[in-house]
Amino acid sequence: MNKQNLLVLIAGAGPGLGEALMQRFAQGPYHVIGLARAQRPAQEGVHFESLDLADAQETHTRLAVLIEQYGAPSAVIHNTAQLSISPFLGSEAQTFEALWRNMVLSAFTLAQAVLPAMVQAGRGDFLVSGATASLRGSANFAAFSSAKFALRGLPQSLAREFQPKGLHIAHIILDGLIDTPASRARTGRDPARMMKPDDIAQAYWNLAHQPISTWTQELDLRPQSETF
Repeated sequence: MNKQNLLVLIAGAGPGLGEALMQRFAQGPYHVIGLARAQRPAQEGVHFESLDLADAQETHTRLAVLIEQYGAPSAVIHNTAQLSISPFLGSEAQTFEALWRNMVLSAFTLAQAVLPAMVQAGRGDFLVSGATASLRGSANFAAFSSAKFALRGLPQSLAREFQPKGLHIAHIILDGLIDTPASRARTGRDPARMMKPDDIAQAYWNLAHQPISTWTQELDLRPQSETF
């Protein structure tokens, strides 16, 4: 099959993990398209679409065009995130809703836009990025944890509904800080104790290439030095 017909969509195609995911899958026999709110210049092996995944009509319309052009996606990765750290009583409902829309509604909309074509093709991987907050609601993380808890439930349900139809649905818990310039500046943590984006991307690649006799539904990743 021609590379042009092996589509990979990566939502949340920004610096850090998004960038690493795009680069890793571009090394394989895939046509990689990054989905991001802000328009980004094309990179070698990667194209970008500016898209607000919380907008259902726009998402369905734009992705239908891509699927018509390249066929059903071989893999779709939902990697959108929006961090908010705030005391609960100082939190605003607008922020709470914005995080839910960015992480949960976007995954719902993306799944509804791509899964019908993947079901028809009888194959494909739908991978969702989680976090420590998917499992534990820490102090001052009420909005973020609420969204991540909800986001974890979605792929669990999708796996049970769509695995019998040939689709591999997996949720990846990233239990640690990802090594980026922004996270270094914000936390001051030693980079040796942080998760390397390229190493995470390789784990996603491995998930997307598991044989059907050994599918993972949830994978947790953390640095060797991380307490858990």
